[in-house]
Amino acid sequence: MTSILNSNDKVFTILLVDDREENLIALEDMLEGENRHFIKATSGNDALKYVLKNENIGLIMLDVQMPGMDGFEVAKLLKSNPKTRDISIIFVTAINKEQQYVMKGYSHGAVDYLQKPLDPHVTKAKVSVFEHLHFYQQSLKDSLEEVERINKQLERFVYIVSHDLKSPLSAIITLLSVMGQNENVNKQADVRDHVEMLSQAANHLSDMIGSILEYSRKSIGQQTREEVDVRELVLQIAYLLFPPKRITIDVVTEMPVLNTRKLKLQQVFQNLISNAIKYNNKPNGVVEIGCNDKEGEFYEFFVRDNGPGIAPEDRKKIFQLFHVTNNVSTQDSSTGVGLNILKMLIEEQGGRIWVESQPHEGSSFFFEWRKQ
Repeated sequence: MTSILNSNDKVFTILLVDDREENLIALEDMLEGENRHFIKATSGNDALKYVLKNENIGLIMLDVQMPGMDGFEVAKLLKSNPKTRDISIIFVTAINKEQQYVMKGYSHGAVDYLQKPLDPHVTKAKVSVFEHLHFYQQSLKDSLEEVERINKQLERFVYIVSHDLKSPLSAIITLLSVMGQNENVNKQADVRDHVEMLSQAANHLSDMIGSILEYSRKSIGQQTREEVDVRELVLQIAYLLFPPKRITIDVVTEMPVLNTRKLKLQQVFQNLISNAIKYNNKPNGVVEIGCNDKEGEFYEFFVRDNGPGIAPEDRKKIFQLFHVTNNVSTQDSSTGVGLNILKMLIEEQGGRIWVESQPHEGSSFFFEWRKQ
């Protein structure tokens, strides 16, 4: 007897395998419930055929003692197939639960045992647990697929935007190059310096766009790793952010040379240093960057400032998407996105990011970055 199903509800499909028809009927009757669907097989061969034809099976109740192919053999074949190895299997057996039989079952892929004659309360309880687990795993799988879909859309968007920026930027670089060779420009030292600074910034931006294009084309595993002198990277970022004269930026410790994905590390430092400049409200602003070389697989970097600090209630939320503090920016306003992106970049490779701060005394942002 199979329950009537609502097509809009989730269905939990259970494959019952036993060589005796009366056992199958009794087990289905015992487990019947709302939105449960049963498939019955009287042999190991039939069980394998049903599993391969039906991708929605969430649990297999598998009799151990069957003529021909027994339950152990069926489970072993299912676990050897990538398409079926994640299906939960409960062995139903009349064999006593001596350790040798239990261990054999687990080694062939069983996740639980039920001994005949079946206790209805225990059987129902165990099946309910596996039902909830199945839907939880399915929900997680759906969420991961949705995230993957969104990531692909974002990567495509980044690629299009970056590609469209290349042409006008190339024109700017060409124009600045022509200006740099102009006699009138070269006669005026301040104008020449400004043109040279703009050329450096434009070429740096062009390199960044090239890196972004490469990033958007490739998966994480394919993205290029390169040797990065972190001190040189930080100084270049600080220079090209054009901080106001009242802001002093210093690298206060030794910095390592890493073999890493440069674009991602650059994005983290650039965001933190930019924020330290943008929100600094002191007449003599100070931004200090350094590294603590601790034992283990991560370096601990920090970006420290003497700005307005962060209120205690904001410190716990500052890395959440769209959360904005009450601090007033000296430049453009915040969207509340940047720090959340940094958190994801850092956590993607196993590290973490956190902040220590006192109102009116400044903030120190720390993050871990893998050494290799």
